[in-house]
Amino acid sequence: MAEPTRAPVADAALRLVGVGVGYRRHAVLTDVNLTVEPGRIIALVGANGAGKSTLIKAVVGLADVLAGAITVAGRPPRQAHGAAAYVPQVDALDADFPVTAADVVLMGRYRPTRWLRQIRAADRAIAADALARVGLADRARTRFGLLSGGQRQRVLLARAIAAQPRLMLMDEPFNGLDATSQDVIVAQLRNLAAAGTAVLLSTHDLRLARDLADTACLIHGGRAVTGPTARILAELPGAHGYGSQAADLHTTRPGR
Repeated sequence: MAEPTRAPVADAALRLVGVGVGYRRHAVLTDVNLTVEPGRIIALVGANGAGKSTLIKAVVGLADVLAGAITVAGRPPRQAHGAAAYVPQVDALDADFPVTAADVVLMGRYRPTRWLRQIRAADRAIAADALARVGLADRARTRFGLLSGGQRQRVLLARAIAAQPRLMLMDEPFNGLDATSQDVIVAQLRNLAAAGTAVLLSTHDLRLARDLADTACLIHGGRAVTGPTARILAELPGAHGYGSQAADLHTTRPGR
């Protein structure tokens, strides 16, 4: 399959220029420069606690931007309504709350507007298609809290797909997933990128980073270094927190 054509940098889905992020004026990362263009998958890699999640949260307003500028589709994040979708590590939705898988996916069609807008038949069709894409059409009426952890993660991805964003943000999407759910998510991320959606995901799974992303951003020591995935991952054995996993990158992953 031909590689998606690169869009001009001016059309970047996400751009960070000299960005510092943190919480309550405490900097976690400083001077981050990163561009995510349409159709590209970029992996954020680094040891636990390095700041990967903080960087993603800053894009969606859940962490403080202390310096520099972030733009989503050329606009400040708060003005880029609907341009980005976020899939967190653990969803804030109470597993005991009586909503079905279909209800959760339909949340991706909500838009922040001045007036209450009713959900249309077209919205329901888009949500149903998104749920089918993650292989859970038969679980549409199942209560979200009764699904397995992998199925819940797939529902959250479907919610983001239903939003039809230009930028997909995912925070450790593969943590603790069964093989089926992991394969579904990998396939859908590739499909999104092929259709022109930009994807930024954090992961500690270096083999998946290698297989999925053409570019990687290494978060280490409060700074970020971006480059071709192969080169960035080659530098990981010297980075704290990886050791044997980094050294084992050349082992072929079953089924990949």
